Amino acid sequence: MNLACRGILIAFAVIVFRGSILAYGPVGHEIVGAIADERLTNTPTAAKVYALLDGITLERAALIADEIKGWDKKGIDDSRSFHYSAHRKLDKQLRDFWRANQPTHDPNALAPSHHCFHYTDVPVVPPQRYRDGRAGRSKWDIVHMIPFCIDVLQGRIPEQNERKITKTVAIILLAHYVADIHQPLHVGAAYFGAQGHATDPDKHKSALPDEGGNTFTIELSDEPPRRRGIRKKKFHGFGDNDTVTALFPEVPGGLPKVELDMQIAPLKQQLVRELATHEPRNWQVPSNVSINNYAEIWADEILPIAREAHARLEFRNVKQFLESDRVVAMGEAIEKPALDRTLYRAWATDVVRNELHKAGWRLADLLQKIL
Repeated sequence: MNLACRGILIAFAVIVFRGSILAYGPVGHEIVGAIADERLTNTPTAAKVYALLDGITLERAALIADEIKGWDKKGIDDSRSFHYSAHRKLDKQLRDFWRANQPTHDPNALAPSHHCFHYTDVPVVPPQRYRDGRAGRSKWDIVHMIPFCIDVLQGRIPEQNERKITKTVAIILLAHYVADIHQPLHVGAAYFGAQGHATDPDKHKSALPDEGGNTFTIELSDEPPRRRGIRKKKFHGFGDNDTVTALFPEVPGGLPKVELDMQIAPLKQQLVRELATHEPRNWQVPSNVSINNYAEIWADEILPIAREAHARLEFRNVKQFLESDRVVAMGEAIEKPALDRTLYRAWATDVVRNELHKAGWRLADLLQKIL
C-alpha cells in the first residue's frame, strides 16, 4: 500500500487517482449491490438496510464510497460540490465521514485518508497470506475496515467514533468494500527491485510498489491499434473497467459513456437476475468462522488470483518514478503467451464474473448475519 496511502495525492490525480476512483467501475459495483438487493428481497434484513439508507438500494449505495472522492479537490463546502440533497441526514453523515478521513499529503498524519480504506497491497512475490508479512498492510486497509464497519453495525464500536462511521455510513461502505476486496488488484501488488524484477519487499526494503497496477500500462495481444490521442490503459484500470464491460460482448466498444450506459443497463439487469438466482461455487465461509474474520479470508482467497494476474504479464522498462512524497515503480505490462492458450482478456473477464457473483452473495449474507 505504501503507508502514505495509494491514490490520495491530488496533484497526481491523472496518474493514480483515476485508477483508484473507479474500483470495479460503477457497473461492477452496481452488479454486486443489485445481486444483494435481489437476495434480500422481502426479508427483515432488507427492511433494516433500507431504513438505514433512507430508501436507497444497495445497488445505488454501492457507488457512494467512490462518489465522495469528488469532494477531495475543492472540499465539501465549495458551492459547486455535489450533495445527496434528497437524503439530508445521510448527506450530513457522509460529510462528517469525509471531514474525519480527508486525503492528505502528510504520510505521518494521525487521521487516515478514506482512500486507504478501499484496498491492501499484499506482495504477490513470494506467495503469501495476508498475515504472513508486513509490507502493504496497515490498520486502515480494507481487511481492517470491513470488520470495523461490522463492529459499528453490531454496536461494539459506538457510532460516535473518530472515523465518523455511523451505522448508515457502515452499510454504504460495506456495499462498496465487499466488491473491492473481490478485485484482485485491490488486494495484491508487485514490488520491484533495482533490476526491475518482482521481489519481496519485506526482505528488500528498497523495493518499489506498482500500487496495485496503477503505475503500469498494459498491452494485450488482442488489443486493437490505438487511434491518435488515445492513451495506453493502466493495468489497474483494465481490471476495474474493461473486464466488467467485457461481460457484455454484444455492446460495441468505443461508445460515448451515456450511450454505453444505456446499452448496458438492460443487459446488466439480466446478468444480475441470473447471478442472483444461481448459487456461486465455494462462496460460503465455514460456519465456525467469526464474521470479523471474513475480510482476511476473502483477501487470502483472492491473492492467488492477484499473483496470476501479474504472472500472465511480462513487466518491461521498469523504472523509478517520483510521486510527490514517495518513489514508486512504473513501466509496461505486456501479455505473455499463456500455457493454457487463454487470452488475458478472456481469463480476466471470467475471473471478474466469478468474483462479482460471489461478492453479491457474500454482501447479502454478511448483512443478514450482522442485522
